[in-house]
Amino acid sequence: MAVLRRDKGQSLSGSRIALAVVVGVLLGFVLSVLYPHGFFSSDLANPHRRIANSNLQTGSSSCESPERIKMLKADIVSISEKNAELKKEVRELNEKLQLEEQGQDHAQKQVLLLGKQQKAGPFGTVKGLRTNPTVVPDESVNARLAKLLEEVAVHKELIVALANSNVKAMLEVWFTNIKKAGIRNYLVVALDDHIVDFCKSNDVPVYKRDPDSGIDSVARTGGNHAVSGLKFHILREFLQLGYSVLLSDIDIIYLQNPFDHLYRDSDVESMSDGHDNMTAYGFNDVFDEPAMGWARYAHTMRIWVYNSGFFYIRPTLPSIELLDRVAGRLSREPNSWDQAVFNEELFYPSHPGYDGLHAAKRTMDIFLFMNSKVLFKTVRKDPALKKLKPVIVHVNYHPDKLRRMQAVVEFYVNGKKDALDPFPDGSDW
Repeated sequence: MAVLRRDKGQSLSGSRIALAVVVGVLLGFVLSVLYPHGFFSSDLANPHRRIANSNLQTGSSSCESPERIKMLKADIVSISEKNAELKKEVRELNEKLQLEEQGQDHAQKQVLLLGKQQKAGPFGTVKGLRTNPTVVPDESVNARLAKLLEEVAVHKELIVALANSNVKAMLEVWFTNIKKAGIRNYLVVALDDHIVDFCKSNDVPVYKRDPDSGIDSVARTGGNHAVSGLKFHILREFLQLGYSVLLSDIDIIYLQNPFDHLYRDSDVESMSDGHDNMTAYGFNDVFDEPAMGWARYAHTMRIWVYNSGFFYIRPTLPSIELLDRVAGRLSREPNSWDQAVFNEELFYPSHPGYDGLHAAKRTMDIFLFMNSKVLFKTVRKDPALKKLKPVIVHVNYHPDKLRRMQAVVEFYVNGKKDALDPFPDGSDW
């Protein structure tokens, strides 16, 4: 009986232990479901870290449901995708920032302006752009001038000349021969009321600017150089309105329509002060300095300047920038010569402390767009060249302008073969 009671007591004690084990297991299971990361885990305050460590947690807990595991994995994939998108956005923003910084360089600005980058073609086939796109016309700049240009211009281009009463006689020779050549698209910008009346009485298109005290004082009393400098300021409005301008001095004889002989492939197309092919179009000039010994010879490139009294200019940003640069310098440097400043701004390259103008340039044919040095020094003495008929003759090299202009008309228009003979090659002084 004693043995029976002992076995019975041990069985009851074992049952209690088994019950406690079962209760503990069940309680642990419930707690593991409710608190899978423990009571005091720091991950509770960091949901991103908790999700990132979910793989380890799911591996250590055999009680996670398949649905919950799938949901956690989906969260990880979603966050990874968002992270990749954010990295891409950061990369794109950095690239845009770099482009903005590079935009300080004019070449990069041109790339952004002219469109997407292109691949280079095969050898010998690549051709760069020769000019820049035209500006968007802005009639709000000068509505009165815009209306006049609609009537005068042909194909959005015209000849423009500035004149005051000091050049009245030459102006008459100028527009008389323009009419004889059959040119319709030309305009005189009158700098005083006398020229307005004179042009109207001769059926010549004329435009008088609105009053401007700073410009009008020069226009009324200034000589040739002073008036010549005004054109860079006045021409700006023509370009802003979207018109190409063939700027003309008054000391020019028109024998053909110049618009039939333009290339229109550059921002600026100008006649040259050069007197032969080398000086007009450029040549390799060797500078000799014997003191340098073996390196005594230095090669240089030379070209005679463009004539600022006859050039074709298209309505592009570099063209307008050129006008602004020249007009600005002439206002700050009253003793400077407009033609010298015009060429310096066109040709000086960028260098430390100076940003050059990025404008395309073309030199006109010196035997079609002829200066008076070419005519009186070369052409009139050459039987073959005398048979050529130039488009224009610019009496820019000689001070006795009116007499030589009249002689040019006699020679080329009226057929007087000896009309040019009395004049010396150069001037008398």
